[in-house]
Order: sequence, then C-alpha cells, then structure tokens
Amino acid sequence: MPREESVIGSIGVILIATRGTKGPGEVLVKIRGGSEAYIAWSPEPIPKGATVLVIESRGARSVDVSEWTDPLEPFPGEAGDQ
Repeated sequence: MPREESVIGSIGVILIATRGTKGPGEVLVKIRGGSEAYIAWSPEPIPKGATVLVIESRGARSVDVSEWTDPLEPFPGEAGDQ
C-alpha cells in the first residue's frame, strides 16, 4: 500500500492507548478539514488522551506517532491558569 504523505506532520489525540512494541492503538488525526481515525504505532506506550504528532505513514490508514507537547500552550501553573 502506498504511504499517505498528507498525514505526516499532523496532530492527533490517542483514542486507544498504544502498547509500544507490543501493539498499536488508535489515533484521531486532524486532517483535510476534519478528523480521521488511524491505527497508531509508537516505540513506547502512549496513554489514551495524549496528544501526538504523526511522524510517518505506513499506508493502509496506519501511522507512526510520537507524544507531542504544543510549544504554544502554557505550562500548568503559568499565568492564565487561574
């Protein structure tokens, strides 16, 4: 199956936790003006609800992800979190 280049670099949220090398989870990715679900693989387990960055496409609606912290979001306890 061909890779889906357009999904690489997209941000998503883990719907079903990944288990690292023990198996994939599921991620909801913001893409093409909406959201789409993909099988999510990661080298380390990532919990449900975590924000991730899609770093590679495996084709057939399967992607590699890495946990992501948005650099524009304030850290907990900083100004504005009152």
